[in-house]
Amino acid sequence: MNYLILDVFYFESGEKTNANAVGIIFSGVEKISILSEYQIIIEDVAPYQSGQFYKREMPCLIALINQVKELFDIIIIDGFVYLDGSTRAGLGKYLYENLKNKKPIIGIAKNRFHGISEEYKVYRGKSKHPLYITTHDYNLTKAKLLVENLEGEFRIPNIILKVDKLSRNPE
Repeated sequence: MNYLILDVFYFESGEKTNANAVGIIFSGVEKISILSEYQIIIEDVAPYQSGQFYKREMPCLIALINQVKELFDIIIIDGFVYLDGSTRAGLGKYLYENLKNKKPIIGIAKNRFHGISEEYKVYRGKSKHPLYITTHDYNLTKAKLLVENLEGEFRIPNIILKVDKLSRNPE
């Protein structure tokens, strides 16, 4: 199974805010093999709107996904698919709705959103702080198991650290 993990980092360039969208295609869970990396700079992105973050992030994610040439089975995002776990749309749900070729989406959020239940928590390593896992078109139990077992001994899986680091280094 091949996964596409995505992240976007925003940075100032003169008077404008630009974004560095990054994607990594990988296979494996406990031992990850990176198959390819993608990066695209989006200039002059929309300003942040409280409660509507997806409007800023969506064009960046879609632009990156449109660059991907390899086949992948599942998309992983840094954030929530559903803010409450099942009904209140988050970034992942909006992304799913905007995909031409629908793929299951797993959201991995580092911080709790008000109203999300204990059912969505995953603890990794010795951390006392959970990650929150939400999905669309993918079984939650399988997604939680996947995240629990992703390579890396600490709270944040290695592949998330890698995509985050790449996004923070626009070329």
